[in-house]
Amino acid sequence: MRKLKENLLKSLIYLSAFFTVSMLVVIVGYIFIKGIGGVNLSFLTSDYSADGSGGILPMIVTTVYTVILSIAIATPIGILSAIYLQEYAKKGKVVNAIRFATESLAGIPSIIYGLFGGIFFVVVLNLKYSILSGALTVAIIILPVIIRTTEEALKTVPDGYREASLALGSTKFQTLYKVVLPSAIPGILLGVILSVGRVVGESAAILLTAGTVAQMPGGIFDSARNLTVHAYLLTKEKGDIASAASIGIVLIFIVLFLNTVAKFVAKKLNKANY
Repeated sequence: MRKLKENLLKSLIYLSAFFTVSMLVVIVGYIFIKGIGGVNLSFLTSDYSADGSGGILPMIVTTVYTVILSIAIATPIGILSAIYLQEYAKKGKVVNAIRFATESLAGIPSIIYGLFGGIFFVVVLNLKYSILSGALTVAIIILPVIIRTTEEALKTVPDGYREASLALGSTKFQTLYKVVLPSAIPGILLGVILSVGRVVGESAAILLTAGTVAQMPGGIFDSARNLTVHAYLLTKEKGDIASAASIGIVLIFIVLFLNTVAKFVAKKLNKANY
């Protein structure tokens, strides 16, 4: 009976893994089959035309702007907040309330953030429809992810590391900077990578804060559309599934590229700290 249960559990594990990999292959494969024919140098390097022809260079630039700005804003705030909660704050109701609020923020639909950003950043702060408004809104969306993953990464660092460092005469800040954070970098990096994927795939919040202008942005204060919004509008207004799939392929490679850069930077920082 015991062996039967073990075999059943093992079968369920293998089945789940097979199902997950199969779904990934089917989704990515479908996108590549539908869109690979439309991906070429002209598609990647030319401006979009109102008649539906042209390329997606303005949307690629807007997407990169949004990713860099939102990550640059949310990462330091999220990491510092997690450090405070894990290393400095006294355990109690206040800290538990902050953690609960953080977890609740992670579950709010992005359209709600978009409505907030459209009112606060676009109207109240008078940033208007712009890349900056979109990046600030998305930075709020990814903040809970960075805080929670950083906090969990800090928890995985053994207390013995901290105790040994303090015993050798290091201050709490030196221990944190030289011992704890370098050991937690892989986990922190995971949060950043997840956040990059969330930013690249965001559409509702960007639509309500950055606008839908399909032109090359002159700066972060210009209105523009990112790749996901462009793919949505092509599908909704023109039913152009092939072009949307081509954009999906470009999005996949952008995420892979940015994740590779993030890992490279983290590795360099890890070596520098040691």
